[in-house]
Amino acid sequence: MKPTPIDSSIVKEKIDASGLASIGRSSIREIRTLINEIEEASGEKFIRMEMGIPGLPAAKIGLEAEKAALDNGCASFYPDIQGIPELKSEISRFVKAFLDLDVNPGGCIPCTGSTSGSFVSFLVAGRMNPDKDTVLFLDPGFPVHKQQLNVIGIKHRSLDVYNYRGEKLRAALEEILSEGNISSILYSNPNNPTWICFTDTELKIIGELATKYDVVVMEDLAYFTMDFRKDYSIPNQPPFQPTVGKYTDNYLLLISSSKAFSYAGQRIGMIAISDRLFQREVPGLSRFYTQKTFGRAMIYGAAYAVSAGVTHSAQYGLAALLKATNEATYRFIDEVKIYGERAKKMKKYFIDNGFSIVYDKDEDEPIADGFYFTVAYPGMDGVQLIEELLYYGISAISLANTGSERIEGIRACVSLVADERLPELEQRLQVFHENHPVS
Repeated sequence: MKPTPIDSSIVKEKIDASGLASIGRSSIREIRTLINEIEEASGEKFIRMEMGIPGLPAAKIGLEAEKAALDNGCASFYPDIQGIPELKSEISRFVKAFLDLDVNPGGCIPCTGSTSGSFVSFLVAGRMNPDKDTVLFLDPGFPVHKQQLNVIGIKHRSLDVYNYRGEKLRAALEEILSEGNISSILYSNPNNPTWICFTDTELKIIGELATKYDVVVMEDLAYFTMDFRKDYSIPNQPPFQPTVGKYTDNYLLLISSSKAFSYAGQRIGMIAISDRLFQREVPGLSRFYTQKTFGRAMIYGAAYAVSAGVTHSAQYGLAALLKATNEATYRFIDEVKIYGERAKKMKKYFIDNGFSIVYDKDEDEPIADGFYFTVAYPGMDGVQLIEELLYYGISAISLANTGSERIEGIRACVSLVADERLPELEQRLQVFHENHPVS
């Protein structure tokens, strides 16, 4: 065997000292801490693929608008709990421009990141009907969503969609929904961690069944329009970002500013609730809130309790970003396309060195190159592979933590792998492949 790129004795020492029962089943933050300690002790830098965070500078339009708002004194006033009017209007325009959906500004609510948006949405959508006590995840998915439900004591169930793409999804989904205990469905599109994207056929199935069984669909658009196989960059012109909102009124959208605008540090996202759902009176909500209308319970019950308003200056920053995007003076998609270009190169390095793509297709079409991809290596499951790759200075997370049934897989994020380090990734994978020959 060739020596590993990171001193094996250091890696072993830090693993033993971490106290983690299983490296491959540890949380993203735990893995990050372990890698930081190995880097400090070894003096070697990892190829960091464990964290799904942006690797580009924040959009300047937003930063300048925030500075102006702070100079104008916004820091001394509480923001409106439902959001400043300018932002609510621009969110509504943004949803129309890029998804071709009409959502009243009243149903457009800022949140402290879309992760907070999912939390307050669970607090309302998950409590509409005492007989519907379970949230269904169309997995694989973001592990924190399940953690949120554990925190607030709401049950959840998982359906790994790998074997149920296209029309197959209908029977699998209806079997679960027909039991009558599902309050809501959550999925991400494009998907974290696999980068699969639901097709219009699949979104129509989800929408039709949501209406039939009176289930709220929470569509997580954290990676808004980042399926680069189609050009979604021109506002108010097709093609539009695919959405379940075309097929049901029982929807709310969770939209992040973190990836599309590289605005992660400001912790601001958006909830856009369909007009019909926002105005719907739900007697069951009176068990928890003074308001029985879905939208009012969301704003004055859940959102108020969780954050009491989103940072004032950040709202002005996001409003300026959306305004420029809606008016086509700023094309955020042009800036984030680098993720797709990088993923294409990185996937080739993995495949050339014995790995395979796990979630590889959207129905019959190869998945897009984007923010994430999933790989496996013969003879190892994902938990083993995560730990073994530490010796080669490569970090990722196991699909075992994401609701995936493909236990052989791991998720790689491309955002923090600078282009100048791609040759180093290729070299480390070559050593890994030589040390683990495939029979």
